[in-house]
Amino acid sequence: MPLINFGSILSFAEQIETQDRDFYTAAAANDACADYHDLFGQFAKDAAKNIKNIQRTRRENVTEMILEQIRGFTRDSFIVSSEGADRMDAAQALETARSLEERALRYYTEAAEKLKALSEVARTLKLVAKKHRAHLEKLREL
Repeated sequence: MPLINFGSILSFAEQIETQDRDFYTAAAANDACADYHDLFGQFAKDAAKNIKNIQRTRRENVTEMILEQIRGFTRDSFIVSSEGADRMDAAQALETARSLEERALRYYTEAAEKLKALSEVARTLKLVAKKHRAHLEKLREL
């Protein structure tokens, strides 16, 4: 499905963050992932903050949303499964977390480029990408 404008890009960003938050919440509660409880808990909190940031950005820039038409950007390459976090072992949860963070980093980087004409929105997307990059670096250290 194509992401054709400001509204669809931010709506999908909110879906990504909601999926991430739900995964990390379930993984943090999973006894098999007890060693990573704090890490996954922090990532869930970060996703919740990102949701609020994205919603605020949409509200504050609503007058801009109709003006900018986007071409060649679809959600298909950003679909990642994260089901079953409550049943995963720690290695599976970490691998899924890496996959989610890589997807988010790619999405926000590309979305910021597509919305570069809307500088405030692009800046917000770059900031969220930076947070996901930091998450990914933490996961790679494990």
